[in-house]
Amino acid sequence: MTEYERSRTMSAPSEHIFDQAAHVDRLEAWLPEALHVNAGNLPAVTVHEDRTGEDISALFRARRDQMRLEWGTREQGSYTGWLQVAGIGSGASEVTVHLSFFDDSHDPGEEAVRDALDSSLERLEEQVRLRVDHAAG
Repeated sequence: MTEYERSRTMSAPSEHIFDQAAHVDRLEAWLPEALHVNAGNLPAVTVHEDRTGEDISALFRARRDQMRLEWGTREQGSYTGWLQVAGIGSGASEVTVHLSFFDDSHDPGEEAVRDALDSSLERLEEQVRLRVDHAAG
C-alpha cells in the first residue's frame, strides 16, 4: 500500500470550503483534470480516468458533521481517499487530502500524485475564492 497526503491553508471558513468541495456536481472544478465523476444513486458514482480510459465504479460520501469527504473504488478496492477541512481561526482553514493505493497498477507515482493533489487543492481554493467573492459582490 502506498499513501500520499498534502495540505493547504485557505482563507475561508471551513463550512464554505466543505460546501464547495462536497457538491458532487462541482467535483470536476477541483479534482485532477484527468478524472470525471458521474453521480449515480449516491453514494455510488462512476469515475472516468483519462489516463487509463476506464470507467470505475466508486463511492463518494460527504460527512458534513465531520467536515470530511470520503471516496474509493467499489469492486476493485484499489484506492481510497479522504479530504478533511478544519477551521484554524481568523476565518482560515486547513484542508488535507489523503490517498491510499492498495493496487500498484492504479498508483501513477509519487511525483504525479503530489502534483495532482497540489493542483487540486489550488483549484479548490480558487473555486472557494470565486464563491466568496461572488457572494460578497
